[in-house]
Order: sequence, then structure tokens, then C-alpha cells
Amino acid sequence: MTLLTPEQFFGFLSASLLITASPGPDNLLVLSIGASRGRKLGMAFGLGCGIGCLSHTLLAALGISALIAASPWAFTALKLAGGAYLIYLGWQALRSTGQLGTQTSDALPANALQLFGKGMFANAINPKVVMFFLAFLPQFVVADRGDAPWQIAQLGLIFTLQAALLFGLLGYFAGHVGRWLNRNAQAGLWLDRIAGTVFMGLGLKLIIGL
Repeated sequence: MTLLTPEQFFGFLSASLLITASPGPDNLLVLSIGASRGRKLGMAFGLGCGIGCLSHTLLAALGISALIAASPWAFTALKLAGGAYLIYLGWQALRSTGQLGTQTSDALPANALQLFGKGMFANAINPKVVMFFLAFLPQFVVADRGDAPWQIAQLGLIFTLQAALLFGLLGYFAGHVGRWLNRNAQAGLWLDRIAGTVFMGLGLKLIIGL
């Protein structure tokens, strides 16, 4: 088993950072909790959301491994479907109005440990995140190396760590970020545009490269 190449690592990390930073239910809820309930609780929920990605990494690595063992054509079909899904996500992001709603629910627990578990569980059972991982991670797999599950595991770990870091920082600086977003009404729109372009570019590259 070998480590990712520098091209894989930096290409994947750059795309992951852009996608994680773009407006979405998880990071907007982290922002809301941090701004309304304080840094500690915002960071707890954010770290939970990030760590929850580990379950998707395991499922993606096992699932793709089984596909490769069953049929190379099945793996190709997965990559085609993943490319189409990324293009769809990109189109949705490009069409977004960029509105940044940051309402939080009173039903959320007030304990940091409970919020950490809530974030981790909510992310782990989210079917949209499962689909995203199955579409996104294979884009950066070099099939010729013959260790796709190990590559998937490394990519998933990188995504998990950067998501936990960004969400944790967002929870910590929620008050400052919230005020900045209020002063810059177009921020969400531009973040969506960037993320949409990244999604569509990755999806097209995945399909054309097959």
C-alpha cells in the first residue's frame, strides 16, 4: 500500500476545501449554533459533523472494493453515474440564489458532548452525503495503481480532517463570520458559484476521462 501522489493530495484537498466552505446545511447550522450559543457548542457540533464523514469513507472504500472485485465495468458505471451526479450538484449550485439562512432550532441539545454526537450522527446517516462520497472520491482514484480501496480510505480521511478543521473554526469564529456575511450579501452567491464550477468541472473530467 502506497500513499497518494502529491498531485492527488493537493488536487483533492483544494477541491475539498472549496466544497466544504460553500454554503450548505451543515456549515450554516454550525454557524448558527456558534453565533447563538457560543464557541464551545459551535465547535462541538462542527467537529461532530466533520468526524461523521468517517462512516462514509468506510462505506465508500468497501463498496468500491466490492465493485472492482465483481466487475471492472461496474466500477466504470459508478464513475459515470458519479460524474453525472457531480454535474447535477454543480448545476444546482450555479442556480442558487446564495441566500444564507442561519436559523437554529431550540430542539438541539445544549450540552457540548451531545451536540458533538448529534452532528456526527446527522452526518453519518445523511443519504446525500453517501451519494456525494461515492461520486466525489473516485474522481481522484488512479485505477492503474490497483489499490483503489486504500486510495479511497486516504481521500476520505483527508476530507474528514479538513471538514472537521473548517467546521471547528467556523464554530469558533461564528460571531465574526456571521457579521461578515451580513455585511457582504453576495458572499453566499459567489461561494455557490465557485463550488458549482468545481462540481461541474470534476464531473465532466470524470466522464470524459473514462
